[in-house]
Amino acid sequence: MFEKLRLCLFAVLLSAGSQAAAQSTGDDNAWWWEEGWWSDGRIEAPINHILESSRSSYMSGDVEVPTLVLRPADEARYPAVLFVHGRRGLDDLVRRHARRIAARGFVVLAPDIYGAHFLGTHPVEHDYALEKDVDAAVDALLARDDISTDKACLYSHTRGGYYSLKVATTFKRQENDIACYVSYYPHLQDPNAPEPLQVYGYAPEIEELTLPVLVFIGDEEQYQRRRVIETSIDILHDRGREARLIIYPGVGRGFDFRPENVRTFADDLASKDAVQRAASFMRRHLADAVHQ
Repeated sequence: MFEKLRLCLFAVLLSAGSQAAAQSTGDDNAWWWEEGWWSDGRIEAPINHILESSRSSYMSGDVEVPTLVLRPADEARYPAVLFVHGRRGLDDLVRRHARRIAARGFVVLAPDIYGAHFLGTHPVEHDYALEKDVDAAVDALLARDDISTDKACLYSHTRGGYYSLKVATTFKRQENDIACYVSYYPHLQDPNAPEPLQVYGYAPEIEELTLPVLVFIGDEEQYQRRRVIETSIDILHDRGREARLIIYPGVGRGFDFRPENVRTFADDLASKDAVQRAASFMRRHLADAVHQ
């Protein structure tokens, strides 16, 4: 079942960083309904942390992969999140997205997969060898002594959603090392697959995915990408998996990082709501993985 959100502007105006109320097109509204807001006007305060950032690297075979690490600027430990970039690479706009999820209270490791191989932005062909670099990033993240969990959540967008899917399934990380999968308008098909499969198919690894899944898209998403995403969520539902697709009206691809000169109010509402829903989702699924 797909839920299309109509964001409550009044709630956002009262607290720009707060989680917006929503209205579902389906019968099940329990996942978003907040009685405290509806009856008493209470808005849940967002979690905000001042961040510190550092540069590091890890080895993937004989390749050194540079990384950006973002975390709250204190001595506490926080849950682990692996941020996997898409075709843009880890540019300034994408790094800002990584900052936004870290500011919710996570240690975020963001590997620069393309930079490690001196690839330019927006590659068309998918290089399967790069998947192992994302897999190695899981080990680099879980080896850190400033994380509070034994597992990590995968957090991605565009083609990073495909890398993350492969890491969870083909590399079998979902069995012991990964707690959940979150992605913005992910590419859930092999990028090298022929055009009919890009429109009417889905990556077969979807059928192997057992992780809790949360996916965000805009209602104006490209047809061929949206169809594959919706089909993939249906497949997961058919297999009894926990999977939710949230569709924001009035926005399309890139609402999370679209820059100021083209950004709209709807983009901002969607991105603020999504990052807080993602943070709550990941915090819930990482709760059982906290170090004992």
